[in-house]
Amino acid sequence: MNDDTWGKVREGLRRELGRANYEQWIEPLGFVSFDDGVVTLSASTKFICDWVERTFGGKILEALASVGVPAGRMAVVVGGPSGNPGAKRPRGKAASKPAKADSASATPRRGDDIPGAPLDGRFTFDTFVVGEPNRLAAAAARRVAAGGKVSYNPLFLYGGVGVGKTHLMQAVAWEMRARHPGKRIVYLSAEQFMYQFVQALRDRRQIDFKSMFRSVDVLMVDDLQFIADKDSTQDEFFHTFNALVDQGSQIVISADRPPPDLEGIGERISSRLGSGLAVDLRPADFELRLMILRAKIVRFHEDHPTLEISPEVLRFIAERITSSVRELEGALNRLSALASLIGKEITIDVARDCLSDLLRSADRKVTVECIMRKVADHYDVKVSDLIGGSRVRSISRPRQVAMYLSKQLTRRSYPEIGKRFGGKDHTTVLHACRKIEDLRRTDTDLDGDIEALRRGLEP
Repeated sequence: MNDDTWGKVREGLRRELGRANYEQWIEPLGFVSFDDGVVTLSASTKFICDWVERTFGGKILEALASVGVPAGRMAVVVGGPSGNPGAKRPRGKAASKPAKADSASATPRRGDDIPGAPLDGRFTFDTFVVGEPNRLAAAAARRVAAGGKVSYNPLFLYGGVGVGKTHLMQAVAWEMRARHPGKRIVYLSAEQFMYQFVQALRDRRQIDFKSMFRSVDVLMVDDLQFIADKDSTQDEFFHTFNALVDQGSQIVISADRPPPDLEGIGERISSRLGSGLAVDLRPADFELRLMILRAKIVRFHEDHPTLEISPEVLRFIAERITSSVRELEGALNRLSALASLIGKEITIDVARDCLSDLLRSADRKVTVECIMRKVADHYDVKVSDLIGGSRVRSISRPRQVAMYLSKQLTRRSYPEIGKRFGGKDHTTVLHACRKIEDLRRTDTDLDGDIEALRRGLEP
């Protein structure tokens, strides 16, 4: 095996893994040797070595076999670009930079020695549709991305699934890289931060880890809730956070709920997060959903000029699919495929038939508030009684039933359900769910009530 063979392997991996993964993790690797069935590659950091072996090892061995190299095992060692002419430095988060930002990619960027996750070239400010539910968040993100001094640090973006948190985070990263190519800008998930920290502990490189992360100009951490209950990781994040703020570096964080409601996150971190600007990205309303669909149709026309989806069909989709932007995109992708591959005209009837499963799912959405009203009617109590704190059995039992059904029929977490029941603690909701589950095994009347309520709530 030689460098030419390794080049063929890399080309196969580019097609197999996609551009972003290839440029982030495979392109920086260098070929070292092939002896006794073991292929040895090199990378610039221990983290990249471990990540490639763990995540892409099987794919690399398959690619080697496809070009006639019978490697039984692979090893990735720390070598770096200087020791391997065929290796390039990792490009950090900007591996998949949009075409219009290509001019900036030629400028060496500091911070590339801190691996992150690849940026998605679709997630820029140009493609982020602004409406009333996300207007403040978009304005705050643009202000940070401009790179000047801002009065809030950190910027904390929170909201549910599919409201645009990751899109906005990555838009900030793209804009800052284009405007300030010399700055150390690091974007990664909370899970990646945790993994790198654990690796540093395992390899006894805590000092390297600290100096690496505390030398950045901008630190962006997505989905902070994933370090819940990870005490040692939270301690390191807290100290990194403080060090960066003290030295004037900007921090941008996202999570699925506001700082005070982050379950399993230490109070001192929640307090620090709340000291900046926390902005809610609310679910898209009808107007924003329609704007998003119109914007996506314009971009679809660039690749499919003959594609036509009428305004009436777009309004139908925006009215019926309300759960997340991702489902909107999925619906539009499906209709576009139907139109371009089969050549079928997209009418409302065609859309209804093509999207029947998505529409049924949307129609089945049950809310906690709906459950409260149904349970209150069934037990002849008031909704305000369920939200209140009365411990009288005639009130507390229906409240427990409502909490139980809320957990069974919605995607809400225990803390989120507790919040809707007048700010109850998550342990109260957990106790209620366990209590009702136990009672259903012995109390046939209660079990019958719950089944009747369930049938009434599920179309």
